[in-house]
Amino acid sequence: MAFEIFKTGMKNLLLHKLRSLLTLLGVILGVGSVIAMLAVGEGSKKEALERIRSLGANNVIIRSIRPTLSESADSGGKANAINAYDAYGLNYDDLDRLESTLPTIERAVPVALANYDISRQERRITGARVLGTQPQLLDIKKLGVQRGRFLTSVDIERAWNVAVLANGAAKRLFQFEDPIDQHILVGPDVYRVVGVMAPQSSGNATPGAVGQKDLNKDVYIPLSCVQRRLGDGTVGLSKSRQAELNEITLKVVEERYVSQTAEMARQLLMRTHPEGKDFSVQVPLELLAQANEEKRMWNMVLGSIAGISLLVGGIGIMNIMLASVTERTKEIGIRRALGATKRAISIQFLAETVILSSTGGLLGLALGVSIPILVSWLTDLDTVISLWSVLLSFGISVGIGIIFGWYPASRAASMNPITALRHE
Repeated sequence: MAFEIFKTGMKNLLLHKLRSLLTLLGVILGVGSVIAMLAVGEGSKKEALERIRSLGANNVIIRSIRPTLSESADSGGKANAINAYDAYGLNYDDLDRLESTLPTIERAVPVALANYDISRQERRITGARVLGTQPQLLDIKKLGVQRGRFLTSVDIERAWNVAVLANGAAKRLFQFEDPIDQHILVGPDVYRVVGVMAPQSSGNATPGAVGQKDLNKDVYIPLSCVQRRLGDGTVGLSKSRQAELNEITLKVVEERYVSQTAEMARQLLMRTHPEGKDFSVQVPLELLAQANEEKRMWNMVLGSIAGISLLVGGIGIMNIMLASVTERTKEIGIRRALGATKRAISIQFLAETVILSSTGGLLGLALGVSIPILVSWLTDLDTVISLWSVLLSFGISVGIGIIFGWYPASRAASMNPITALRHE
C-alpha cells in the first residue's frame, strides 16, 4: 500500500514537471542556505576559538601596554608624558613579586621582545621579532620543535648565544640547507642555531595582539642574552620605548583558580603601576567562554535568516498542493465513490508533499555542502560543515512538508463525494 501511494504521488507530481521543479527550488535554496551560512559562520569563528584555546585554559597572560601621549598628559602634563614613555610596562621586579606572592601559580614565564635585523650571508629578515624567554615557554604556549631542541636552563644560566628559529625564519635564511649548528647575526651579535620550531598557527600568541604577527618568522633566544647583550632593561630598543618585559604568562595550578589569580595579579601590579594603563591582564578561559557565547548567538542569527528561506519554500509547497487539490477534485470524488476513506485521501496528498520536501531537502544538502567546499577552494576562508546543521536542515525541510501539506490534505479529505463528482 505504501509503495502504491508513493508511485501515485510521483506520477501526479511528474504530470506538472515545471511547477514541481519551481516548488522544489524554494526548499533547495532554503536547506542549502542554512548549511552554507552555518558552515561559513562556524569557519569564521573556528580560528578565533583556536587562538584563544592555544593560550591555555590554565593561563593568565599579562602584557605591557605603551601609554598613549594623551593618557600620560592627562595624568600630569607634557613632562610626565615623556617620562611615561621612558619607562612603562612590566619589569623583572614585577616578575619576582608575582612568583613570590601568588600561591596559586605553578610557574611564571617572562618574554622580552626586541626587533632586530636577522641575517645569514646575503639573506636577511628586516625587523624580525626576537623573543628572549625561558625553556618553560615551550610547554606553557604548547609550541612544538621540528628539529634540534629548544632553549635549556643551561643556556639561560650561562647566557649562551644560541637561537631557535621559527619555521618560516629558518626557510627564509637557510632555504634548503640544514640550519642546525649554523650561525646567524642577531643585530650585532653572532648566535648558533640549535633548533627549528614546527609550523605555528596564529593561535600561539606571543607579545602583542593575538594573531597580529606572523609567528613563523620569530627568533627565540635566552632571556639572559636580552638582559646582558641586547640592552639592560631596554630590550634593545631606544630609551623612548623602554619596557623590560613585554609579557608574563602565569600558569595556574588548577582551572578553578584562574579568575581569582588574574584578579590577585591585577591588584598586586596596581601597587607599582597606580594608573594601571601600562599593562593588561587577559584570561583565556573567560575569553573562550565569551567567544563560545558569541558563536552560539551568531549561529542562531544565521540559522534564523536562512530558516526564512525554508519557510518560503513551505508556503510554496502549500500553494502547489492547494492548486493540485482543486485540479483533482473529480479524481477525489471518484476515489471516495469507489470506497476510499478520508484517511486514505489525506495520506495520499500528505505523501506528495513529503516527497516534494524530502527531494528538495536532499538536493539542498548537496548544494549546501558544495558551496562551503567551493568557498574554501576559491578563497582562504575556512568553512566547517557540521553534522548537526545537515541533519537539522533536512529534518526541518521534511517537517515543513508535513506541516504545510496538512491543510491541503485535510481539505481534500473533507470534500463531499457527490459535489466532487459534479465538479468540472
